[in-house]
Amino acid sequence: TSFSTPKKKKRDDGMREHVTGCARSEGYYKIDKKDKLKYLNNSRAFAEEPPADTQVRSPRVPEQRRLLSSFTGSCDSDLLKFNQLKFRKKKLKFCKSHIHDWGLFAMEPIAADEMVIEYVGQNIRQVIADMREKRYEDEGIGSSYMFRVDHDTIIDATKCGNFARFINHSCNPNCYAKVITVESQKKIVIYSKQHINVNEEITYDYKFPIEDVKIPCLCGSENCRGTLN
Repeated sequence: TSFSTPKKKKRDDGMREHVTGCARSEGYYKIDKKDKLKYLNNSRAFAEEPPADTQVRSPRVPEQRRLLSSFTGSCDSDLLKFNQLKFRKKKLKFCKSHIHDWGLFAMEPIAADEMVIEYVGQNIRQVIADMREKRYEDEGIGSSYMFRVDHDTIIDATKCGNFARFINHSCNPNCYAKVITVESQKKIVIYSKQHINVNEEITYDYKFPIEDVKIPCLCGSENCRGTLN
């Protein structure tokens, strides 16, 4: 039995027609350069995009844009502000305060509802905080800078912190403290309640729990409660 080689036929587009229906069964054959060029030109013509006025837009494009807009609008604004605060810190300085000892002052105008500074320190548990507080008293440290985050987490900035620890209490403050979550970690950030002028002292309400032994308040505001606790 003899096998005859399939006859080479060309299609209208110049390409060789596969007689057996499968290119692999017909072995290797060389394509003429003219035929190849003709095929490439036809492929480019089909691949070209239609004119701008005839382009068909996916019906999902407007929906995707709405979702993106919705996502951007619902993003945690605190997180966005915190990232901005990291890259562009507010200009602040600490110097003598008429309220108590040292204080933190603005070196630039600060608009209302802006992050002013993060309260930085060591995250410790309540048990460690109690031990440190007693140790600080024994060491003669008059002021400890501990800020409660939640039931069992406290930020201690007494020996390891930033300028935020110098912020004094006021019964009529221009800032407030807020706990935010960044990458599953709770942080304390000081926000401005109102517009703050240059050289104006940064203050917030410490919100100390009520105790029998009172700590006198020296903020001097009209509605001063008289004590911090």
